Amino acid sequence: MPNQPEPEIELLRAAYAAFNARDLDAALALMTPDVHWPRAFKGGFVRGPEEVRAYWTEQWNEIDAHVEPVAFRPGEGGQVLVEVHQVVRDLAGAVLADEQVGHRFTIEHGLIQSMELCPLSSSDLDA
Repeated sequence: MPNQPEPEIELLRAAYAAFNARDLDAALALMTPDVHWPRAFKGGFVRGPEEVRAYWTEQWNEIDAHVEPVAFRPGEGGQVLVEVHQVVRDLAGAVLADEQVGHRFTIEHGLIQSMELCPLSSSDLDA
C-alpha cells in the first residue's frame, strides 16, 4: 500500500469532514455540477449542488447526523466504496441510529459525481 493516500480518498475525507462541520460551501465545492445524491433521510435523489444544499439544510433542521469514514475500498471506473460509522441523533441529542453503512462514490475529473447507499457485505469488510 503506498504511503501517499490516493487523491480520491483525500477528496472523500475532505467531503466527510466538511459535512460533519456543516460547511456546505466546502462540501459542495468537491462535487460536479450534475452531482447525483441520495435523499437518505427522505427517499429519492437530488441532482446538482443547490439541490444537495437544500436537502442537507432541511435534514440538519430535523436531525443531527455524523458520518465517520472507517475504510475506503477503491473499485473500478472511479468508484470508491466507503465503510462509514453513522450516528444519527434527534435535535435533543437522543441517538436514533448508530450503525455501519456503505456509501459508494463515483469520482469524475477529481470531483464527486454521485453517491449511493449500499449494503456492506462480509466480503466488503474482509477486503
